[in-house]
Amino acid sequence: MDVVAACRAFVAVSGHGSFTSGAAAAGIPQSVASRRIAALEEYFGARLFDRSSRAVRLTSFGQDMLPSARRLVDLTDAMVDDAERARLRPLRVAVPEICPTRRLADLVVAARRQQVQLEVRPAGPQERARLCRTLEVGGGIVAVPAASAAWRVPLGLAARTPFPAPAVFLETLRGGRARTQARRRILIQPEDDVAHLRDPLTRAGQAAGLAPAQVTVASSVVDAAAAALGSPDLLLCSRQQAEEYDLHWRPVAGPRLQRGYDVVAGVREDLDQLRTILYADIARCLGASDGHSGATDASPPGNPATGDPT
Repeated sequence: MDVVAACRAFVAVSGHGSFTSGAAAAGIPQSVASRRIAALEEYFGARLFDRSSRAVRLTSFGQDMLPSARRLVDLTDAMVDDAERARLRPLRVAVPEICPTRRLADLVVAARRQQVQLEVRPAGPQERARLCRTLEVGGGIVAVPAASAAWRVPLGLAARTPFPAPAVFLETLRGGRARTQARRRILIQPEDDVAHLRDPLTRAGQAAGLAPAQVTVASSVVDAAAAALGSPDLLLCSRQQAEEYDLHWRPVAGPRLQRGYDVVAGVREDLDQLRTILYADIARCLGASDGHSGATDASPPGNPATGDPT
């Protein structure tokens, strides 16, 4: 027996003094209301209504049981409301600010198809870590070394003009003795201003003979992209970003630079949703891969997929 449904019929009939009106108020046929109340009476072992006259009257036992029945019905309704609110609870996730807006929108749509009410909050790597630490978001896509990453994004250098070779050799960026030409800088955007990316590139630049100022961190991704679009400077970025900014892209000959990302969340269910059902959609936002763990979007040097002449 469905005790809640039976109590709902009991409360409705007692409130209207009629099986017909009470059943209509409960949204069920009169015959169903009668069966449910009869089953409840059998369950309790006592009559709830006096049916000796045309009017429906509560017995003394029914009067004693009515408050409990009302509490059960009210509690059930409150639980249903709470469940609906919980189901619609937004999962706020801090994501890299370099993710294209359209791909983030596609991620939100994909999440809703899976009954996940996702809200994304773009931020830099340090800010994402802080938001997760202070629980201002339910989860975050955080920067980690590529070796321990769930998603990996190969990085290269992008410029407004095509590259003459299938890879960029840092030695070619050294200034000549005459110093008649400004040295081309490598611009690190804030997303890549993390030790496991910045430090290897800085060391490689020093080993190649670049001046310290030739490897520099830009104040914002907009400033970094603007410099690459408006000068000979090079932008350290993913191929997805290079395509977004209409820049030519090539991998670096030397250190293998990869963004690494993993997900953190305060609730295990949220963590599983981000790591499983939304894995491929997050990968597309990051420009990481086709959604297979460990795979990358890297192409061999000179691959026509880069769109640049070799």
